[in-house]
Amino acid sequence: MSRVAAVLILLSLLGLSTVRAEDPYLFFTWNVTYGTIAPFGTPQQVILINNQFPGPEINCTSNNNIVINVFNNLDEPFLLTWNGIQHRKNSWMDGAPGTNCPILPGQNFTYHFQPKDQIGSFFYFPSLGMQKAAGGFGMLRVHSRLLIPVPFDPPAEEFNVLAGDWFTKSHKVLAGQLDAGRSVGHPAGVLINGRRGKDAAGHDEPPMFTMQAGDVYRFRFCNVGLKTSLNFRIQKHPLKLVEMEGSHTVQNLYTSLDVHVGQCLSVLVTADQAPGDYYLVASTRFTKKVLTATAVLRYAGSNTPPSPVIPEGPTGWAWSFNQWRTFRWNLTASAARPNPQGSYHYGQINITRSIRLVNGHSIVDGKRRNFINGVSHVDPDTPLKLAEYFNLSNPVFKYSLMGDAPPAPDTPVTLAPNVIAVEFRTFIEIIFENTEKSIQSYHLDGYAFFPAGMGPGKWSPESRKRYNLLDTVSRHSVHVFPKSWTAILLTFDNAGMWNLRSMNWENKYLGQQLYVSVTSPERSLRDEYNMPLNALRCGAVVGLPLPPSYT
Repeated sequence: MSRVAAVLILLSLLGLSTVRAEDPYLFFTWNVTYGTIAPFGTPQQVILINNQFPGPEINCTSNNNIVINVFNNLDEPFLLTWNGIQHRKNSWMDGAPGTNCPILPGQNFTYHFQPKDQIGSFFYFPSLGMQKAAGGFGMLRVHSRLLIPVPFDPPAEEFNVLAGDWFTKSHKVLAGQLDAGRSVGHPAGVLINGRRGKDAAGHDEPPMFTMQAGDVYRFRFCNVGLKTSLNFRIQKHPLKLVEMEGSHTVQNLYTSLDVHVGQCLSVLVTADQAPGDYYLVASTRFTKKVLTATAVLRYAGSNTPPSPVIPEGPTGWAWSFNQWRTFRWNLTASAARPNPQGSYHYGQINITRSIRLVNGHSIVDGKRRNFINGVSHVDPDTPLKLAEYFNLSNPVFKYSLMGDAPPAPDTPVTLAPNVIAVEFRTFIEIIFENTEKSIQSYHLDGYAFFPAGMGPGKWSPESRKRYNLLDTVSRHSVHVFPKSWTAILLTFDNAGMWNLRSMNWENKYLGQQLYVSVTSPERSLRDEYNMPLNALRCGAVVGLPLPPSYT
């Protein structure tokens, strides 16, 4: 079959007739299997994609059509989600349990999406249960099209740094612990690109990165872990921040950078030191015991080992908060804006709704549950998006079980699907209040938003006076310090069903998440695609006739 014929069949199959024919296609076939690794000396089961851990890199350009045929060879259902990809008008490809039926063992599903008008550093990972603890993640790079200039010269090479805390227990055991009311506990250590950096004898592993003296390199850092913030640094090499989750930044220099769970950023590193080997370091933040992983960065031709003196990471919350305040959006860069409505002038738009979300935990039926505004989310058998599309919302879930403000502290926790409805194209303020003693990180699928402010204690309307209403960095994930608040602003202009979740995966698994239903009142293909014909069906929608098409 010719490539053109294959494209035409896919367009017919997926129902995306509005995709422009001139946008290039990238095709992938991924086989998902189990494998065994032992980074800390204990053999454990992990999830491989095409026998790789981490999984294959997706290296694409904005507006490319990404077509990935995923074959599930596990003994359990499987889904992939694409952290930070907005899926404009197309939450059908988001890969969250609230939007997609799982790929059952022995079956396959073809994802088809475009990173529309996006650039930056993103990653994918399994979205079901605790599978994220077993791997199955990989880098997703989206480059600017040639017509859109980038505010720095092309680097000599780009390097992926996928790092995160790592547990030696299998994902099934960790899920069992949570189901039994226990915590997952503390991680065994940190991995960088699936490696610890030292062998069993304590010797350095082979170099992970090689640089030519005098050249400039781009490092894309992502925190793919379950619960722990990380600090990244390179011996004797400053880090020039250039991009965060799809936005070009003011190019400040840093000796190290905090990257919280679910977040990504890019730095430029100049190979301007004496030729030799140097450590790239990732260490945990805000933990009683600091866990560290290293990767050797080698100047080509070097035979000089790295200095054993590893630069110490920062301590305390104030350092991280002050660093966050230095991040600024590069308003002069000619790059994709977060949406076509001009809301990058976000400080000049009237807020139409304010939603205050307070997280916490409680004991329900003898087991720990995490909640937002008194509701602990439970995934129904029928994905929320399918139920809504087939007009079965009422049997499957109820909208707005929680209010726009938290309930009284002694209100019993409700276990149910947590779905809020927002009016299409309205500009909304969301305030996250973290009542816990540990740092929190939130991610919103389908959108970039503006983290306008952070502060200690509880939020109040007076807190708005401290918002940055000019040049905060548009991004898709944001952290909330303990006993503190963070406020974000965004226009809900992307129709679909979108997951707002804690990226602390233990909290998310135990209910600290919700879905935002954004519907266009006109049921127009201008605003949202129809359900693809290849969409998997499960639960109450099996065998039902398709609803009338959007027009």
